[in-house]
Amino acid sequence: MAVVSALPLLWGAALLAAPFFAHAQSAYPAKSVRMIIGFPAGSSSDVVGRIVAQKLGDAMGQTVVFENRPGAGANFAAEVVAKSPPDGYTTLYANTGIAVAHSAYQKLGYDVLRDLAPVGQAAAGPHILIVNPSLPVKSIKDLIALAKAKPREMNVASSGAGNSDHFAYELFRSMTGAEMTHVAYKGGGQATVDVISGQMAAYFSGMAQGLPHIRTGRVRALAVTGGKRAPSAPEVPTMIEAGVPGYEHVLWNAVFVPAATPKDVIARLDAELVKVVGQPDVRDKFAAIGVEPQARPAAQMAAYLKSEIDKYGKIVRAIGLQIE
Repeated sequence: MAVVSALPLLWGAALLAAPFFAHAQSAYPAKSVRMIIGFPAGSSSDVVGRIVAQKLGDAMGQTVVFENRPGAGANFAAEVVAKSPPDGYTTLYANTGIAVAHSAYQKLGYDVLRDLAPVGQAAAGPHILIVNPSLPVKSIKDLIALAKAKPREMNVASSGAGNSDHFAYELFRSMTGAEMTHVAYKGGGQATVDVISGQMAAYFSGMAQGLPHIRTGRVRALAVTGGKRAPSAPEVPTMIEAGVPGYEHVLWNAVFVPAATPKDVIARLDAELVKVVGQPDVRDKFAAIGVEPQARPAAQMAAYLKSEIDKYGKIVRAIGLQIE
């Protein structure tokens, strides 16, 4: 009776199985993913981003580690991600400030259009202009009149030079002539605390940051910066309604990866992000902190980013905003 060696059969089985195992090993994500944000914990984008990161991790079956790396107006975090391995395991959670910075900063260690690729947008909402309740103003017109009567005597805070909230003030200043002294913080949390204490007169806060303090009366809201009233604060007028025609500025949040990240990895992140933003509990959590879920897939976000950079570039040049 002939004896048939099992070795060729084993080798054949191994060769057939090899593509399967290779695919299994390379399936994304095979380990935890870092999501870096350029703002400290407690800032508006941080609050929203943590919801996104947790839900994205749940959807992909891997932990998404949310990491705060504040500095240089959130540009340090963007540069870190831009220079990271393009494998999908280091992502960036950014906001409108990344489009402003492209024109406002004279020197950046990265180029958002060249070095980063958008995965998609997650949320959007207006800034809300808050003031200390002791300030003798009840409206935007009151604030403008006081600032003109006492130019640069009042302090206006921001979460960092060139950030979206700083731009909100600069746009306001350029359109109204209300001159205040800009004080850049390392995040929105301390800026809000100092408005509450009276060290700062005003701050163009993100909704998630300012809304809890508006509800408790620790700060007074004068206007939102969007083109429509915020559903979470319907009693607060828009800047246009409050007497600044043409003023509109929205704080959006989006996820980015290094530009050379494989398209299939971006597609996986993109698809999961769209699903996450559409979940009812995510919508409820967003609504509670004053922002709206706004999914904008990768291709649409890329086009939107270019249009935002063009828009803010024109305004930055018009108002002469240049940051070293």
